[in-house]
Amino acid sequence: MISVRRSGDRFRGGDGAAGIESRHSFSFGTFYDPDNLRFGPILACNEERLAPGAGFEEHPHSHTEIVTWVVEGELTHRDSAGHATVVRPGDVQHLSAASGVRHVERNDGETPLTFLQMWLAPLEPGGDPSYTTVPGIADSTPYALPEAGAMLHVRRLAEGERTAVPDAPRVYVHVVRGGVALGDEELGVGDSARISGEAGLELVAGGAPAELLMWELPD
Repeated sequence: MISVRRSGDRFRGGDGAAGIESRHSFSFGTFYDPDNLRFGPILACNEERLAPGAGFEEHPHSHTEIVTWVVEGELTHRDSAGHATVVRPGDVQHLSAASGVRHVERNDGETPLTFLQMWLAPLEPGGDPSYTTVPGIADSTPYALPEAGAMLHVRRLAEGERTAVPDAPRVYVHVVRGGVALGDEELGVGDSARISGEAGLELVAGGAPAELLMWELPD
């Protein structure tokens, strides 16, 4: 089964007066849809747009695997475990909240910031929080998230290039740039596909380069 979700159908939140614009692909905060709570371990896929100087002040997380992908700009991260980093396009950031952690996320740069943040449920609760960044992850290099039994694939496709969709119980695809074809469906920027129980699928870039994130997920 393939369920395509369009960018324009995402719930829009945030705080415009504070320079924060959010687009939620799943139920989140005040937005509740009982038929759109999660997909496998994925609990959230939020697109956040922060104006220069805007951000999320210190707030807590627990029992959540948080993976961030910067689309444009620079994301400043600080957390209660003493980590302080600047995350840039092409970097994979992973915060394992485990038993509890607090963090700050800000746009301390001079240009707008856009990033995707994906929350996954861990296989087991508790443990100690941890933090990892992979700077400039190479195309086709998977990032394993054993805490959630998941694998992230980053693909950057040239015009007309093809890539296989993992033959996994579930796959979540999110288009970051450009457009791709998935069978008879055309996916543009911000569109996503939730794939269950399919094999032998391919994604094909359209008339421009494309960038996409694919989550290989357990049943």
